[in-house]
Amino acid sequence: MKINKTNIVNLILIFFFVIGLISIMATFGKDLTVLISNPDRFKSCMHSFGKLGIIIFIGIQILQVVIFAIPGEVVQVAGGYLYGAFLGTLYSVIGITIGSLICFLIARVLGYNFVRSIVSEEKLKKFDYIINNPKGETVLFLLFFIPGMPKDALSYIAGITPVKFYNFFIITLFARLPGIFFSAYVGSNLGNKNYFMAALVTVITVALFLIGVYKKDIIMEKLKKLQK
Repeated sequence: MKINKTNIVNLILIFFFVIGLISIMATFGKDLTVLISNPDRFKSCMHSFGKLGIIIFIGIQILQVVIFAIPGEVVQVAGGYLYGAFLGTLYSVIGITIGSLICFLIARVLGYNFVRSIVSEEKLKKFDYIINNPKGETVLFLLFFIPGMPKDALSYIAGITPVKFYNFFIITLFARLPGIFFSAYVGSNLGNKNYFMAALVTVITVALFLIGVYKKDIIMEKLKKLQK
């Protein structure tokens, strides 16, 4: 990485940003995870902040992407429970997109060695075909779209690929949208006590997620062939 004034400023900003996130997670991480897992308590807590609760919720989404210590799907469901399917999706998309872009920029500035320090060598080897491929944007979109893929880790990995910032913004925005909507829709139905629809969508979502998890190696091999 070429050292210049811009990179030095970026490094300083990233350093304080990361330290701030670690401090927040060390202080509130456990309590926050427990709170999000209790929909009624989480709803009461967010509503107690009034309109500021929306900003806090978006901040939680940013936090869970950058640090990926809080299960993202749980927060997305909570968003639907709090704000309904449409607004829950909107607020989650805003937070997740911002968080993904932050991951991308951190990796873009700090480079491969930093990404290797937070993402396992195994994952990096699995995705090396997009790291060194100038035409990997289509595959990157599909990886973000397919359920069960490690999307938060992929946001860091994307930062060390040739993909441009604006293109990554489009990819992460639209590829993750369907999954976020389904999670928010489940939460919305739980909030409206429409348990049958919530259970039905949950079963479908979990089935797709498990297919993505257990078939991801096969899926990635097929995606590699698309690159040739």
